[in-house]
Amino acid sequence: MDLEKLTIQEANKGLREKKFSAQELTSLFLSQIDDKDKGLGAYLEVAREEALVQAARVDALIAEGKPIHYLTGVPLAIKDNILIRSRQATAGSKILENYTAAYDATVIKNLKKEEAIFLGKTNLDEFAMGSSTENSAYQVTKNPHDKERVPGGSSGGSAVAVAANMALGALGSDTGGSIRQPAAFCGVVGLKPTYGAVSRYGLIALASSLDQIGTLTKTVGDAVILFRGITGYDELDSTSVPNLNYDELLVFDEERIKNLTIGIPKEYFVEGLSGEVARGVEEAIETLKKAGFKFKEISLPHTKYALSVYYIIMPAEASSNLSRYDGIRYGTRSEIQNLLELYLKDRAQGFGPETKRRIILGTFVLSAGYYDAYYIKAQKVRALVKQDFERAFEEIDVILAPVTPTLPFKMGEKTEDPLEMYLSDIFTIPVNLAGLPALSLPVKGRGDELPIGFQLIGKPFREADILGVGQIYESS
Repeated sequence: MDLEKLTIQEANKGLREKKFSAQELTSLFLSQIDDKDKGLGAYLEVAREEALVQAARVDALIAEGKPIHYLTGVPLAIKDNILIRSRQATAGSKILENYTAAYDATVIKNLKKEEAIFLGKTNLDEFAMGSSTENSAYQVTKNPHDKERVPGGSSGGSAVAVAANMALGALGSDTGGSIRQPAAFCGVVGLKPTYGAVSRYGLIALASSLDQIGTLTKTVGDAVILFRGITGYDELDSTSVPNLNYDELLVFDEERIKNLTIGIPKEYFVEGLSGEVARGVEEAIETLKKAGFKFKEISLPHTKYALSVYYIIMPAEASSNLSRYDGIRYGTRSEIQNLLELYLKDRAQGFGPETKRRIILGTFVLSAGYYDAYYIKAQKVRALVKQDFERAFEEIDVILAPVTPTLPFKMGEKTEDPLEMYLSDIFTIPVNLAGLPALSLPVKGRGDELPIGFQLIGKPFREADILGVGQIYESS
């Protein structure tokens, strides 16, 4: 049995039936990391000793006949902007090079209750700012399908860990596509939940009204399990929504799912979408039509403004969130003569070029004289983008669209042109502006070709719909 190729569901079954131990499973994935990660750069830190200790604890629970959860003994990778107590938390930035988390993020607390195993922390674009995982202060992460190409970003390390069989599943964060785009580029499943469905407490903030923790897995069934493991109300997060019931996810109702109508937004199939990606998405549509789904063309007219709106709101919130890195509470501790020099030197040396660019842009749009002209106007247009989705969902249940306009691009291809890089997120950003759930799925039958992803977008808190459609697509 190739243990590294197991899904979370298969690993859970194997552990329950004692076909292998949690220590065997964990040791295998640690060996996979040793063998593969030097050439891929997915992990920033590997928690070898802690993972093996936890695996031994799981084996003891199983030996005692104690009931185990779906995620018990499952080796997971965690994006390095999610806090694990007593572990590093760099967010891919030099300014947090020596920071050790003092507490667990709520999602980590939830996973610890399920006795999941944490293999280590994965690489990301600095403070989750990027679409290629080339902006990390520590290393560049490579696409396992072609090491000359990017894995996407900012959750590139987590996507590569799953795609290269160096973890059974992973957590990432999605502010403008940072789970779905790397999932599409690496050929794995990426779920961005509804804003408020998963606690953000313990996530190092980029843009607080857009950030959402989500999952990267090999299958949609695994996404269901991992999502269920991290969701739930949290009083420590003021945006967390109480009284959510996701029990429906555990009972797959194929008849109900097949009665859903899928909308195709004409604004997503426009000039700039590569021919190969368009053909891949069309193949996915045909597969779902053969499975019995009804389709309808819809319009999301304000889509063309979403990218501009995002690159006003996100830098504004980032500028505010990153002001805490002042060289006193966190920082590189430069040799300084006075307080002003501390601020200037520490932020200059601690932040990378892309982070500085966005801080400057965000500070500008929030400044006197420009706040009304840019930030307030962007928020008004954001409301229109959200209204487009609300109107569309009066006629249909799920929206299908491309995840990225192109195939995975080559290393260095877009680093000199920030605007070209920002366009990589053109199809993912509207979902974050509207706070909706979305699932990135790899187009089937690609073989050795580069992966192509399509996304299913759902109504608020209707993850069951998009995950259900995804499961039918996988099995078709």
